[in-house]
Amino acid sequence: MIDENLTKNPVEYCEKKYPETTTEFKKIMEEQYILFCKKQMNYGPDNISVGTKLETKEEVKLCQTGLWFRMNDKIQRLKQLVLLGVNNSVDESIQDTYSDLSVYGIIAQIVVKGKWGK
Repeated sequence: MIDENLTKNPVEYCEKKYPETTTEFKKIMEEQYILFCKKQMNYGPDNISVGTKLETKEEVKLCQTGLWFRMNDKIQRLKQLVLLGVNNSVDESIQDTYSDLSVYGIIAQIVVKGKWGK
């Protein structure tokens, strides 16, 4: 039985009840953060901001549209691999595709909060 005090703290609750799941979740987040940082070293923020300063609503919308296209490409890839069973001919794993989607989702949140490239 789980201590009632833990139900007041969702992190402690989950870590106690699902230790392997929460450990793996944190491990994946760290791996994705490292990959994100490596890609930022290679590309910088302009590939996401489409060369804009993200100062106007139009620039943010353009950026979000680009992120939507990237995420849609990944969703279409998952559709091919998972739902339709199409062979993997570009050597990108399903895991890589899920990882890319996760990172793009976080990037989109950073853009919306006005913190991208700062």
